[in-house]
Amino acid sequence: MMSNYFKFTLLIVAIFTVSFECDAQVQDVLDGAYVRQTRFEKRVIPYPYLREADVMYSKRLWQEMDLKQKINHPFFYPVEPIQNRKNLFDVIKEGLLIDGSLQAYGAGPAGDEDEFYVRNKLSVDSVRSKLNPVTYIRKYDDDGEEIESEKQQTAISSEYITRYRLKEDWIWDRQRSERYVRIIGIAPLIEEFRDGESIGYQPLFWLYYPECREVFAHSEAFNLFNDAQRRTYEDLFQKRYFSSYIVKESNVYDRIVKGYVRGMDALAESERIKEELFLLEHDLWHY
Repeated sequence: MMSNYFKFTLLIVAIFTVSFECDAQVQDVLDGAYVRQTRFEKRVIPYPYLREADVMYSKRLWQEMDLKQKINHPFFYPVEPIQNRKNLFDVIKEGLLIDGSLQAYGAGPAGDEDEFYVRNKLSVDSVRSKLNPVTYIRKYDDDGEEIESEKQQTAISSEYITRYRLKEDWIWDRQRSERYVRIIGIAPLIEEFRDGESIGYQPLFWLYYPECREVFAHSEAFNLFNDAQRRTYEDLFQKRYFSSYIVKESNVYDRIVKGYVRGMDALAESERIKEELFLLEHDLWHY
């Protein structure tokens, strides 16, 4: 009896010894000179209260961000998550599919709907199917004739999301003598092809931006000028640290800029709208 007890005691001691040695080999090291915690403690600053009676002028705009532009690179890189940093699309996917902290809204069959109605809400399964679309690959015989189409499901990775569309309200507040830009919605755009040729960009879905602020405020983005002052995606959007161009303004015809001008003329029209808003702001506050 004592022999079995002694053997059992030796076994327990051996187990604890091996466990201690394994734990000693795994060291928690600090990858840097100090602990970064500002991102986790960041709070979303609420918007100042705005009365309708104080709104002197308001304009709704739709703008597009091209992530190929250098100033917009922090939204696109890294393509694959590294350490504590992800690109904007990976942050959105995590909020939609894993955390459930974000709600997606459908853009309609033609991709032209951007209203946040209950009927436009997408379930998690619908979002997952949009992020993993089914495509058909054509197969040909030796004579070049199409013989069949193979069904294939491919996940949309962040490298294919190179543009975002913003829905904004530009508001002039006479109470504070200030102009506000409130982002209402944001939509990742994906390039669509037909017969191998690009037919433009369409939104995958829309996100109601006020619901995204908390998620974006805890998602670190790269600062191009100073590693000690990392920014979050909420900082980049609120401080307007990005480049964009206007694709639509509220108008009686409800048409986009490309609906009446093309090519370089569309960019010129975008700049004309911006200049018009700048002159309006100057005239309102100039005495």
